[in-house]
Amino acid sequence: MAKTSVNESAITPPAYPATFRRLRANPHIRSLVEMARIHSSEFIQPIFADETLTERESVRHLNGVYSETLETLSASVERDIAAGVRKFLLFPVPAEKVEHGFRFDFATRAVQTLKSRFGSDIWLANDLCLCSYTAHGHCGIINAEGNRLLNDETVQILADYACVLAEAGADCIAPSDMTDGRIHAIRQTLDAHGFDHTAIMSYSAKFASKLYGPFRDVCKSAPSSAIALQGRTTYQISPDNLHDALQSTFRDLSEGADMVMVKPAAWYLDVVSRLRQETTAPIAVYHVSGEYAALELMAANGLLERSEGHLELWTAFKRAGANVIISYAAREAKAWIDAAESF
Repeated sequence: MAKTSVNESAITPPAYPATFRRLRANPHIRSLVEMARIHSSEFIQPIFADETLTERESVRHLNGVYSETLETLSASVERDIAAGVRKFLLFPVPAEKVEHGFRFDFATRAVQTLKSRFGSDIWLANDLCLCSYTAHGHCGIINAEGNRLLNDETVQILADYACVLAEAGADCIAPSDMTDGRIHAIRQTLDAHGFDHTAIMSYSAKFASKLYGPFRDVCKSAPSSAIALQGRTTYQISPDNLHDALQSTFRDLSEGADMVMVKPAAWYLDVVSRLRQETTAPIAVYHVSGEYAALELMAANGLLERSEGHLELWTAFKRAGANVIISYAAREAKAWIDAAESF
């Protein structure tokens, strides 16, 4: 058979740069070439347990989020498991507010309640901070003048608290306080007490953001205006300081953190991207209450379709380099992802 010849003179250069539309032509080919694909197994659902409650309460400004009692906590987690969630971040809210002599019995009861009911069927991380325990709402011990957080005294209490949580059955400790050296102290304390298998997920790049309002309401942890130390800018990272976020993260990894976190998430994707370029460690992002509330408000007012808005944002987290997504809508991730992939 004669070979078909091509009239080279008939081939003309494209009138515009190379065409990419063929890779966008249908869902099948788009799914083949996607770089950032989200999966429901990558999500963590925050859950709240409040010692002062006698029945579960919806959280103001956080659609679909509830504060639980110890009695309703297991039922809530059971519903989440049915929806495809297996990983949780627990925030205990104790009834007593003090400045010293903290008691962690409510937190341990919450952990024991979940682990005795679900065991290894769930992975339970426990937030580690003192902000919901202190009368002044700060994340640790304050000096007598009320104008400075005492770093080393706070670290020692947090290390002891971490050990109590591990003993209760927590799979992971998630320090969110931002004191210096707490990862090293927690890792040493856990290891010394036989909890070398307990992971640490450090809030390593936690910024002094204005986006935590609804969360502080539910955890009753807003800093008091009655003391000299106003806000948390002396121990949380300035939004202006990328280098501080990077250095804090590398320090926490060197001290024994197994995973690191950027918080907030959506407004700080440049930080996620830089960290991904410079470390292979697992990176979590926390889509915080203010970010979540803003997206939900848009959906409630018909400005976007709710599931599509969350899915697009979650994809941005993955594209920036995140491995783990902490979202108040994690309990809806599997259904939304499955629906988006069914074409």
